Parts: sequence; C-alpha cells; structure tokens
Amino acid sequence: MRSDLYTIAFTTIITVILGLGLSATADSLRERQVLNEELDIKKNILSVLGYKQDTPWTNEEVQSLYDANINEIRIDEVGSVIDELDKNEDLSYTIYQSSENNKVTGYAIPIAGKGLWGTMYGYFAIEPDAETVKGITFYKHKETPGLGAEVDKDWFKNNFVGKKLTNKNGELVSIEVIKGYVSDTDPDAPHKVDGISGATITGTGLTTFLKSDLQKYEPYFAKVRSVNQIESL
Repeated sequence: MRSDLYTIAFTTIITVILGLGLSATADSLRERQVLNEELDIKKNILSVLGYKQDTPWTNEEVQSLYDANINEIRIDEVGSVIDELDKNEDLSYTIYQSSENNKVTGYAIPIAGKGLWGTMYGYFAIEPDAETVKGITFYKHKETPGLGAEVDKDWFKNNFVGKKLTNKNGELVSIEVIKGYVSDTDPDAPHKVDGISGATITGTGLTTFLKSDLQKYEPYFAKVRSVNQIESL
C-alpha cells in the first residue's frame, strides 16, 4: 500500500514538474516569436523609408537604427497628434516618421487589404512633401507565385517611387495599379503604375485598399502640405 502511494506521489510530482517546465519553455518561445515579429516589422519600416545595407541586419542593428531614426506618431481621425496617455487603439492611426539631423526624411504608414487569396500586409512610405511616394513594401501575403506575388519584387515596388498622391489642386487621388503599362502621354500617369500580368485582381485590390488607408491619414498629411507651402513662401 505504502509503495503504491509512493508511486502515485512520485508520478504526480514528476508530472507537475514536467508540466511547469513545458509551460515555461512554451512561454519563452512565444516571447521570442513576438520579439522576432516586432523586429521584422521594424526592419520593413526601415527598409521602406530608405534604410538599406548590403549585408543582413542583426537584431541589435535593427533596434538601434529604429530607435535612433524613427519616431512613432499617433493621430486621431481629424489628423491631430494624440498624447501618449490619451491613445485609443480603435480611433487612432500610427505614422512612422524618419528623421536625420533633426530633419524629417519621410513618413511610413501601415497598409492592408484583400488581394486574390487573402489579406496583404505592408508599409507605404511618403516623402517629406507629403505628396510624393517614397516606397512600398509587403511583408505578408498569400498571392500566387509568379503572378500576384510579384507585389514584393523590386521591379514592381520601384514603379511607385516618385509617383504623386495628389492632383494639381492638392487633393488626394492615391495611386492606381492599372492593367498593362502606363502611357507617357496619359495625363494621369503620375498617379498610375504598371500592373502585373495575370494578376488583375491583386492589382485592383491593392488600388482599393491603398486609397482607403491613405484617406485615413489624409487629414494629417494635408496639414503637413499646408505647413510646407507656408514655409516655402
């Protein structure tokens, strides 16, 4: 009887110890996964804002470069900057502002929306003038390799650089991914980019959600353009 109780007690203790050990290991792996995801996001933000290097960044380099150059700005629906203590996740948007030598060098915003097979996630960068495209990048999507998946290839992303988000009246028009190639004679060419052959739905989806996301930030960027115009006088 005593032997049976000892066996039961021993088995119970070992089970508890192993359970705690597995739980601790799982928590540690989960924390590491979250940290890696955060660093990957910061790497994408740095990249779309023009920070490049020939060799892969270490985690320490990503964190150091991000902390030194990126300022996270939270704004509300009317484009006003929200104090850190007053942030409301449901009614605010984040802008990632890059600066060097106390001079703004660009802005990045998160973009996301439906492609052909699922949601596409990325970042869109804008020059300090708040009307010229600085870059675009995607870090997660389910588009078809060789077709819609071309959205994360340099040839496609480079099409956006230098394009204009506003018309001659200063109104937001965004960027349209067209079917085929943009004609040099098209008066709206500054607001269009070449599409991906065989991926019309992906391009249409990108056009739609890019404009929708930009509209959320337009109140803020409209203010930036107004300040820039005044300072240029």
